[in-house]
Amino acid sequence: MERMTRWVLAHRWQVVLTWVVLALAGGAMASGTVDKLSYESKLPGRHSQQANDDMNRQFATTGGKNAPLLLTVTLPAGTGFDTPAVRQQWTALVDGVTPRNGRNVTFAGAAGTTGKALLSADGRTTVALVYPPANPTTTPYDAWLPGIKQKLAHATVGGAPVELTGQPVLSGRDSGGTRSPVGETLIGALGALVVLALVFASGLAVLPLLMAAAAIPTTFLLVRGVVTITDVSFIVQYLVALIGLGVAIDYALLVVTRWREERGKPGAGGPEPEVRKEAIVRALASAGRAVALSGATVAISLAALVVLPVPFLRSVGYGGLLIPIVSVAVAITLLPVMLYSFGDKLDRPRREHKPDSRLWSSVARLTVRRPALCAVLSGAVLLAIAAPVLVIRLGAPETRTLAHGGQPAVSFQKIVDAGFGEGIARPIEVLAPASDAASLTSTLSGVHGVSGAVSPAGWVRGDRTVVDVWTTADPSSPAGRDTVSAVVDTAQKTPQVLAGGGPPAEVDFIDAVYGNVWLIFVFVALLTFVVLARTLRSIMLPVKALVLNALSTCAAYGAVVLVWQKGYGSDALYNTPAVGAITIWVPMTVFAFLFGLSMDYEVFILHRIRETHVDLEAQGERETTVPAVVTGISRTGRLISSAAFILFLAFVALSTVPITDVRVFATALAAGIIVDATVVRGVLAPALVTLMGRANWWFPGWAAKLLLVRDRPRPAAAGAGPA
Repeated sequence: MERMTRWVLAHRWQVVLTWVVLALAGGAMASGTVDKLSYESKLPGRHSQQANDDMNRQFATTGGKNAPLLLTVTLPAGTGFDTPAVRQQWTALVDGVTPRNGRNVTFAGAAGTTGKALLSADGRTTVALVYPPANPTTTPYDAWLPGIKQKLAHATVGGAPVELTGQPVLSGRDSGGTRSPVGETLIGALGALVVLALVFASGLAVLPLLMAAAAIPTTFLLVRGVVTITDVSFIVQYLVALIGLGVAIDYALLVVTRWREERGKPGAGGPEPEVRKEAIVRALASAGRAVALSGATVAISLAALVVLPVPFLRSVGYGGLLIPIVSVAVAITLLPVMLYSFGDKLDRPRREHKPDSRLWSSVARLTVRRPALCAVLSGAVLLAIAAPVLVIRLGAPETRTLAHGGQPAVSFQKIVDAGFGEGIARPIEVLAPASDAASLTSTLSGVHGVSGAVSPAGWVRGDRTVVDVWTTADPSSPAGRDTVSAVVDTAQKTPQVLAGGGPPAEVDFIDAVYGNVWLIFVFVALLTFVVLARTLRSIMLPVKALVLNALSTCAAYGAVVLVWQKGYGSDALYNTPAVGAITIWVPMTVFAFLFGLSMDYEVFILHRIRETHVDLEAQGERETTVPAVVTGISRTGRLISSAAFILFLAFVALSTVPITDVRVFATALAAGIIVDATVVRGVLAPALVTLMGRANWWFPGWAAKLLLVRDRPRPAAAGAGPA
């Protein structure tokens, strides 16, 4: 690290020019990159994916996993759809709002008598399902919903108004769900600037933001390259903008804080440029190495997504991997140049810098005096927060929870009250031989828990047709999922029949991601252990770090179950009641991001504790653990809490994205990072290090050989005192 830092400082303008070019190119191409992101989510090799692919290819619409729009009307008392004029008016209206190359399902357009499933028992209420054409590069609803809404604004059938609802409308996918994350990023940046101003109380507050300004567009530039090779999910734009903001600022904050400490040490002589250079070299030798290690642990945890057999999650992993890589590169190349050129000028008004935080020093001293009590109490708090994870339920949010109030929610409730079942918002779509359509529809209608099944007469391509089946209970509920499994099993007893649509794909997604998830956890744990053990020269510290990270992740899961699945807070925060289930991809993605990000703080703390321990040993001290813990926490506590709060603000900004799935994801990350930086790293981790005593530093020769560890000289420190 020392050699690289000296090289960077010797080639300052080349380094600056490189980053300026990368950032400008990334910024110029960011909009085009976002346009190329994909909204598809595929599961290669699964029956539901095969069914969805065949439906999309043969019927050229969003059939498959995209939910339909629902049009509904309830006729006045005394009238019904048995009147030919009313039927024709309804059919003409639905056909008129269905986009070109789209398809629809109405009771009048169904084969035989199957259309009765789309009529209420009293014959006054009906529902039509409208599928817009597919578009893998955007949500299919963005292009068509404004026009459909305009056509329905004053539309009536039989004197009654026609209402629009359905999962796409309820979830907000028609109202800006695909907008650029610029607004959210600015909110996060403003919050970060306030925190940085409080930390530095000088112009240094702008440096971490400048590093983020270089890192984010550069990451988008690299994402553009990935997009040319493989599909990348639209979710990545939010992750790069907001998680990238927090990570880049955190890494820069660590380096700038250590540089400021090094500049304040007495005893450094020589010409002023050399003094400035040596302060940066010493800061990077410690903080730069910690940043690189932190970036490696984040990258390792995100590799968990890359190895999954799900392209959607793999693409999130690709995009996520770029965030720590670019942020580390900025922190160890561009930031040293900025500190050398402008650091002293920005550190105004200059005041005496005290590296120890009075608050965190008090917390550390209390912890080392009563380590067992602190460990038990903080552990109990952590377990209490994590407890709700025991009842976590995976699945798409139940449709009725996607909106709270408003016309679409009222309209959907009318559909349910009319006896159509909640599953009509996300039907199972069965691809079958046209000759079997009537018998298959009848058979599937009789499956326990099925509310209705319909075979549209016009949905025939060659010898293939589609049968829509929907459940009484929401497909994400336990009862609904049982019905989905029963429908799939029953349908596939008929030769050449495949069950697709959202609900079967949901079941396959859970199996693909979580079927062998323990292998992913073992993979991440082993790689992380190796990296930490090599760096910290310890066996016990990496083991402790892994256990605490697992507890932090469980606490995040517990919080998100409490807030979103149970609804304790989602209504107050987002005007959304309990969703009843946690979106399938959220837990795995939260693990990948939070495991790495929370390990950041563990690395920062343990790196400083070990550094102090080594210094004390070199001075001949026999008791090193307790003073090392006190010094480590008092000198990193303010840094960790500030960095965590900046990330927390970034996640809060991320939670303002009008997509329920993203909000659930952001809530988990925000809760996890705050709990981790306070309860875990502030109290539980130092308490356990204190209790383990000399065992922390146990690193036998066989482990050193196995991990290929060689001793390396430590950089000379300027001035007296521990670094």
